Amino acid sequence: MQDLDQGTIEYAVSDRIARIEINRPARHNALTLAQIRRLGEELDRFDADGEADVAVLSGRGKSFCSGADIAEGQMASREELAASRAQMSVGHPFFALSSRSLHPKPVVAALHGNVLGLGLGLALDCDLIVCDEAARLQVTETPRGLGGYRHLALMKARGCGIWADEVCLTGRMFGAEEARQAGLFNAVAPAGEALQAAMAMAASIASNPPLSVRETNRIRRWHFSKLVREIAFETGHLKLHLTQDFKEAVRAMVEKRKPGPFRAC
Repeated sequence: MQDLDQGTIEYAVSDRIARIEINRPARHNALTLAQIRRLGEELDRFDADGEADVAVLSGRGKSFCSGADIAEGQMASREELAASRAQMSVGHPFFALSSRSLHPKPVVAALHGNVLGLGLGLALDCDLIVCDEAARLQVTETPRGLGGYRHLALMKARGCGIWADEVCLTGRMFGAEEARQAGLFNAVAPAGEALQAAMAMAASIASNPPLSVRETNRIRRWHFSKLVREIAFETGHLKLHLTQDFKEAVRAMVEKRKPGPFRAC
């Protein structure tokens, strides 16, 4: 495991249910590149685990995931950014999280606290979503200049309609109940009970014949994976993480001030 300050990804199995937990509570589970790779390894472990039929993905501490680690990735030099891949593009470890499994076992996301940017994207990649009623959610890619197009497409695929247009174009914060009414989540749990509700949902799934569940989920994932690849193909050339607007948005966030002016470049 990595040093705790850098975060770990915890894995445990009980009663055919795997618990996968992001463990970096001091940073609200902001994900480093190393953690994203480690999360991929644990998802691979779940995929191959003959003792697990369904997984629950959660975050330790006060948040599910506050997004990508700013200090590591978004404050990098232009040369480092130019040599890197955008997080939503083919070839980035995050992109592979939803496309690497051989056995389409369901993953249930248990959301609480801050669910922002990459953290919300991670939740949208899961098969089912349970959210704490007090959670705070946002497509932060829009105000940071990275584009909320992937979130938009996946929200639309979940049936969120014109509500998805609004939250992805404004980049505003929104709550769990509002998102549930739009169709984004499978369930909203009372404050502090999202994990328990997700575990109960996972137990209900695990009570079914596993091959029946996997084949049903395989069809769902096939349609979603086609959509994700189409998005990556259509937007891979944009490289919004290299723009001056992205640089200004991140600098303003670090300096705790209103961003701008933006120059569309």
